[in-house]
Amino acid sequence: MSEPTPRFWQIFFEVFESLPRQGPGKRDCAAKALALCGDLPPSPVVLDLGCGVGGQTLHLAELISGSIVALDSHAPSIERLRATVAMRGLAERIQPMVRDMAEPGLPPASFDLVWSEGALYNIGIEKALRVCSRLLRPGGYLAFTDAVWRRDNPPPEVKASFDADYPAMGRVPDVLAAIERSSFLLIGHFTLPDESWWEDFYTPMEIRIEELRGKYRADDEALAVLDQLAQEPEMHRRHSGYYAYEFFVARLMG
Repeated sequence: MSEPTPRFWQIFFEVFESLPRQGPGKRDCAAKALALCGDLPPSPVVLDLGCGVGGQTLHLAELISGSIVALDSHAPSIERLRATVAMRGLAERIQPMVRDMAEPGLPPASFDLVWSEGALYNIGIEKALRVCSRLLRPGGYLAFTDAVWRRDNPPPEVKASFDADYPAMGRVPDVLAAIERSSFLLIGHFTLPDESWWEDFYTPMEIRIEELRGKYRADDEALAVLDQLAQEPEMHRRHSGYYAYEFFVARLMG
């Protein structure tokens, strides 16, 4: 498969950075995962790893009374989050930072909760568990979502799509086994409902793609990229039974 061109990434970010969030999830799911973190401090210190433009960061700020460090390696996403945080008067509670999640450069044992929606796969779940364990205080919680296969033998287009982005993707038992091998104790897990793919992700994505088709109506290269990006929500319409996002909540032992 050929590497994406600079023009692809330009159009990709023009679509994705405008969205409320860059992957599946919704406020109700965040609340459900937080409810599994049974004895967090009254005002926990939270790290949102791979926060993107911060859709889930803002949900967390509504659901807890503590402070949040929101970290992502893509500077334009962090700039957008900073602007949103300032506009909403949340600068004292949310600190957006441009950092590499594999080497965040943050003090060890300094967080009560590490949160990550759809991002840990970028460095591999095993490595991510080690990184998170170093950042958490003893007894701290890790809550994260990860894409998982639900059925064997997915259609070729589905397999190719996930292989391009997440070739190590497994099933729920594979993630549970990784947690069991780590310094974490599983607290619980649940599958995100299908509407969590649409409300703040695929529906606004399709609207944004149509807006950009108008902007680039005379630009064949841009239109081809938009056609390519439009395949993702369409694939989900046809084949969502083969894969899902799972929310996992675990606690650091010791």
